[in-house]
Amino acid sequence: MCGIWALFGSDECLSVQCTNAMKIAHRGPDAFRFENVNGFTNCCFGFHRLAIVDQLYGMQPLRVKKFPYLWLCYNGEIYNHISLKNQFEFEHQTKVDGEILLHLYERFGIEKMASMLDGVFAFILLDTANRKVFLGRDTYGVRPLFRLLTDDGFLAVSSEAKGLLDVKTSMSTPPKITAFLPGHFEVFDLKLTGKVQSVQMDRFHCCTEEPKHAAYNTLEGLGKGFELETVKSNIRILFEDAVKKRLMAHRRIGCLLSGGLDSSLVAATLVKLANEEHLPYPIQTFSIGAEDSPDVAAARKVAAHIGSEHHEVNFTPEEGIRALEEVIVHLESYDITTVRASVGMYLISKYIREKTDSVVIFSGEGSDELTQGYIYFHKAPSPKAAAEDSVRLLEDLYLFDVLRADRTTAAHGLELRVPFLDHRFTAYFLSLPEEMRVPKDGVEKHLLRESFKGLDLIPDEILWRRKEAFSDGMTSMKKSWYASLQEHIETEVNDSQLENAKTRFPFNPPTTKEGYFIRQIFEKHYPGRCEWIPYYWMPRWIKATDPSARTLSIYKPDKEITGQILTRRQASDLI
Repeated sequence: MCGIWALFGSDECLSVQCTNAMKIAHRGPDAFRFENVNGFTNCCFGFHRLAIVDQLYGMQPLRVKKFPYLWLCYNGEIYNHISLKNQFEFEHQTKVDGEILLHLYERFGIEKMASMLDGVFAFILLDTANRKVFLGRDTYGVRPLFRLLTDDGFLAVSSEAKGLLDVKTSMSTPPKITAFLPGHFEVFDLKLTGKVQSVQMDRFHCCTEEPKHAAYNTLEGLGKGFELETVKSNIRILFEDAVKKRLMAHRRIGCLLSGGLDSSLVAATLVKLANEEHLPYPIQTFSIGAEDSPDVAAARKVAAHIGSEHHEVNFTPEEGIRALEEVIVHLESYDITTVRASVGMYLISKYIREKTDSVVIFSGEGSDELTQGYIYFHKAPSPKAAAEDSVRLLEDLYLFDVLRADRTTAAHGLELRVPFLDHRFTAYFLSLPEEMRVPKDGVEKHLLRESFKGLDLIPDEILWRRKEAFSDGMTSMKKSWYASLQEHIETEVNDSQLENAKTRFPFNPPTTKEGYFIRQIFEKHYPGRCEWIPYYWMPRWIKATDPSARTLSIYKPDKEITGQILTRRQASDLI
């Protein structure tokens, strides 16, 4: 996890502009560098470093003697950098995983370079010899990237939008700041003036395609065909490989653990592999909630079962309400369910940073989208419709759950790793027959659960635990975080304000007092930037006026959590 920032063709003094780079300093607490580009006095890079791999030579922009004309700023981890180096017999100058980008680009060009990377990344690559600038972002947008491009060719790039808000331009009106599309790369011609012109924007990978880098990673035991036992075995092999490759780190590894299916599978597999790899420390797991919360109790059972060093963080609704504005500022979002689920993740990340030495944090994001885990999938009109919506959710993850997971952890200088969004694992799961992936016997994610049945990897009661929303699962059985938040908002937003919401907020107008309250905070810090969230996350195929699963008639809680108000996203399984 790092913060990257760059300008090309600035009309304003760079010493003035570079103060904007400090707005993303939380992403890289270990070191900072600001560097001008030789021969282009109005172009520069800014970099905030969180040292994870090669702590000696990992500063950026990364440059090597062999290619003095290449400048690279990237945020991410390239898990197959060693295998690619060996495959193509590259001679590396450093042990930095990102150096592989320079060698791949020089030999194969930008498109093949991007398609060969097994990992999560956002990059800015400058080639001064050919006067080109390249931007790129991983398939699911696990690492964030924003761009600002003016009519006269001034380009500014940042890991977070806040790093571009006050960048000085020659335009009379504020220029658009847009999220760079996941799975894409963009090519710019760099003029002698330092200004740029976009000449190509293409997709290098989509989630339904097997990634090109899979050809260089042979996994033993993978079977062919769609016989159920073969499929279940392949799911286990690919998932374990997804976790194993993410052990690449020189800093301590931990894992968020809610006690839901997804985080429990990640944590259990992580502990198993860490023992096999003889890591010199026990894996720390982290849960957050009130003393009598369902998530804390479930996570405690899982931690005891897998033998992790478990930490429980106490949560109160009052603490959540106090953190709300700070969370929204970090998120750069006003999506209601994203904000609800972010508060707990933000507070647990704060605890990890302040009280432990874990820096690399595993999490369960992406499973619900991939494996049709949301409750509304029970109402899908057909397996084909369900499969199509699964792909839609995955392609929009960068606007919602992936955004939440990145910002809440990066706010505290932590690096997030999400094995459920492994390119190869997701491509395989999406290649399975549509009928295999739908809920079965009234249970969502049935195929995933069935694949790990009988292994004693996690307790059976957790393997088949019904989904619980993070924003309620972490709070008391007596009163949910959602209900406490509603009470607070009733004192902050009146009926008249809500009635005038469409006038005040014509784009994506809020329809509830909660939505209005969140939107007010967002507009206070990011006025006029409502287009960053194109729509509110909502369930499909069922009548819903709120994104919460608690409002869906098809929800039937387990006996152990009866009385809980469930919010839509079942986000406990995401962390």
